[in-house]
Amino acid sequence: MSKKILVVGGAGYIGSHVVKALRDAGYAPIIFDNLSSGVRENVLSGTEFIQGDVRNYEEILSAIKGVDGVVYLAALKAAGESMIVPEKYAVNNIYGAINLFNAMCEAGVKNIIFSSTAAIYGNPQYLPIDEKHPTEPINFYGFTKIEIERILKWYDQLKGIKYAALRYFNAVGYDPEGEVHGLERNPQNLLPILMEAALGTRPYVEVYGDDYETPDGSCVRDYIHVTDLARAHVMALEKLFAGSESMTINLGTSLGLSVFEMIDEVKKISGKDFEVRVGARRPGDSTKLLADSSKALEVLNWKPEYSDLETIVKTTWEAYLKN
Repeated sequence: MSKKILVVGGAGYIGSHVVKALRDAGYAPIIFDNLSSGVRENVLSGTEFIQGDVRNYEEILSAIKGVDGVVYLAALKAAGESMIVPEKYAVNNIYGAINLFNAMCEAGVKNIIFSSTAAIYGNPQYLPIDEKHPTEPINFYGFTKIEIERILKWYDQLKGIKYAALRYFNAVGYDPEGEVHGLERNPQNLLPILMEAALGTRPYVEVYGDDYETPDGSCVRDYIHVTDLARAHVMALEKLFAGSESMTINLGTSLGLSVFEMIDEVKKISGKDFEVRVGARRPGDSTKLLADSSKALEVLNWKPEYSDLETIVKTTWEAYLKN
């Protein structure tokens, strides 16, 4: 019998790629999603789907009974919005997580992969950022994620729940096989914005500052292909099933790509030109954010395979063309 894995938020952008990776690795993923940002077309054929909300204890408890492990990805993640309506993020992210952990205790489920974020680190005190870097988030979204990690540590000590907290850097790209192609709703990240500009649904792209201390003056970020991210979830889960202690791991490439590099590649792959305007810097934007992912290689034997610039842009463009 295949191990059953409840993927909370499994119809979302990252979640649907994780579901595919689990299914392809021989697991039986069960998708639990309220479809607030996930989409039905990302529910892969042959996978079980339960529409429910992690904030509803009875719904999550009913779904979790009989599963072998959990992947938890159901969080609100717009950093800017989290500073305007923190109460929404507190209830969805922190209260939802506590509901899930309590349901795991009641159902006797002992293994969880938690979708964390590099936003917990705040402004980098050194680069590349390793897992020992101070955690001083500069937005409420990042705060909710580090709080959940802290709660998980206690549930590990007191309830025996083993976890892998995977701290993502910038997730990008789409399934290279084209099976997952449902687009994120209201995306606020750079690459989807560039796709909309290339397709003509956005009049122009604004670059926030071109006077940073980088080769081309634009901010540099660590972009990790979502298929590489998804594979890391499977590898971390297998580690927990093999009896590993809880772990905290960065997922990035340690290689930076600038805003202008991304713009140029989108124009090249799409064959479309679009207007780019340079505006003022945004408050809170760091010049560079790069991951030290050596622990992922050491502990999971994981390294990125799809996270080069061409593959990132090409797979995203193909997904947008399908839609």
